[in-house]
Amino acid sequence: MSKPIDYDAPRRPAVEVDDDGLEELKARSTAERSPRVDLDEAEAAETFELPGADLSGEELTVTVVPMQPDEFRCTRCFLIHHRSQLAAQPDGQEVCRECS
Repeated sequence: MSKPIDYDAPRRPAVEVDDDGLEELKARSTAERSPRVDLDEAEAAETFELPGADLSGEELTVTVVPMQPDEFRCTRCFLIHHRSQLAAQPDGQEVCRECS
C-alpha cells in the first residue's frame, strides 16, 4: 500500500536555481519574444484584402454538400441544423433552438 500524500505539507523546490542562471534565462526569453521583422511595407500591403476591393477576377473553390435527410433549414435564420436542434414547428415552420 502506498504512503498517503499530505497536501498541506510545505513544498520543496523541485530544482535549485542560482540567480545567475535565472537572469540568463530571463534575458534569453525576452529576446525570443520580440523577434526582429524586416518587412517592406508595400510588400506587406499586397497580401491584405481591403473592404470593397474588386474580387471579380477571383475564383472560389468550395465544395457544396446537399442538405442531408437528418438536417433541416431554420425558417428564421436560414441556417442548416441537425434534427436534434429542432425546437418547434409553429404553423409547419421548422425553427432551431437558437431562434426559438
